[in-house]
Amino acid sequence: MPVKNFPLSLSTRGDADIHDITDQVANLISKSGLASGTATVFCPSSTSALTTIEYESGALSDLRRLFEEIIPVNREYAHNARWHDGNGHSHVRAALLGPSLTIPFVDGQLTLGTWQQIIYLDFDNRPRQRKLVVQLIGE
Repeated sequence: MPVKNFPLSLSTRGDADIHDITDQVANLISKSGLASGTATVFCPSSTSALTTIEYESGALSDLRRLFEEIIPVNREYAHNARWHDGNGHSHVRAALLGPSLTIPFVDGQLTLGTWQQIIYLDFDNRPRQRKLVVQLIGE
């Protein structure tokens, strides 16, 4: 079964910046020539994560609020005490969601639900240039 790897670059603002990457992943599937298989998106970062959600302002606001309620920026973090970089909350938030997401595709189309999009969240406390890895396995 063929394996194809693609980079996906993003410029982020940090502070729970959320990007809808659904179309970019779909375009890579189309470009790959594969009809059916799995798409895995991975972020090689300990301060960002991936998940799915309905990408609309209300849901995004709710998600940001949830993270602030359960993992607030202004809490004391041992990571900050050790490294003095102020992004301890970013590491914990990213660990909660995880660094990768796998979605099947059939007939060249992602099998997402009608209101489901792939989102990348950058929790770091500053803008970043991010490079994700998209790996397609299929036929």
